[in-house]
Amino acid sequence: MADLSTFALVAQHAGFRQAARASGQSASAMSEAVRRLEQRLGMRLLERSTRSVTPTQAGALLLGRLRPALSEVASALDVLNDLRGSPRGVLRLTVPVIAARFFLQPVVERFMQAYPHIVLDLVVDNNFVDVVASGCDAGIRYGERLEQDMIALPVGPRTQRYALAAAPSYLARCGVPGHPGELLQHACLRGKFLSGAMPPWEFEREGQLVSVEPSGPLIVTPTAADLVVCAAVAGHGLVYLFEEWLQPYFDNGQLQPVLPEWWLRFPGPYLYYAGRRHLPAPLRAFIDFLQADR
Repeated sequence: MADLSTFALVAQHAGFRQAARASGQSASAMSEAVRRLEQRLGMRLLERSTRSVTPTQAGALLLGRLRPALSEVASALDVLNDLRGSPRGVLRLTVPVIAARFFLQPVVERFMQAYPHIVLDLVVDNNFVDVVASGCDAGIRYGERLEQDMIALPVGPRTQRYALAAAPSYLARCGVPGHPGELLQHACLRGKFLSGAMPPWEFEREGQLVSVEPSGPLIVTPTAADLVVCAAVAGHGLVYLFEEWLQPYFDNGQLQPVLPEWWLRFPGPYLYYAGRRHLPAPLRAFIDFLQADR
């Protein structure tokens, strides 16, 4: 059973070193466990290279049946948590950068104080993650990226805005746009997903929606958003980002709001998780905590 669990963990993290860091075991011990399992089954389960570890066809078949079984075993053991005065265990959450940076910190601090025996394992990643396949208990994402079969619970601010801004020096040199369409004639500092897709800049005013795909001298992934902010402060172009991210620069005058009447409002994020019958005690405690904290 321990070797099967190790195999699933290595496959999940696509490597022995990564799995070792996540589990606190040694990479050599995990490699030996998988080798022992392969020897007992008489077939290779993982293809190993210097860069990655991937399941073989046999490994993928085994993994597909193994994950639900291991989840059931974990749930069965977790029932014992109900006998304790305070839940114990690990709560693994996948969260976007904006959540980790701006509104999750006070929630985490209060939760850690209320549940000192629960270890929070936060995976900060702007890419949408399948919580079941990734081994996470739950995640935080915005509504348009939630799967239909997930249970969603509001968390954080219920309304947010995208803000457009530029340094006073840039606006003095290049002029202040009077309409979102004029951004096509400006230097715009853009973000893209790891897939390479670059979302358009969207604006709304009195029911009128405008979508713009501008161009500019800098493109970064969302995890490097500070780079575009620094470039905007230096006067290299306009930046389009969460209002919370840009507010400190508005306050100190390094950036100036642009077209604020067109800033797009959107619903705040949600905690999402699979609707299974038995929730792990740490996740159940976190859900109860969020509901009581609202």
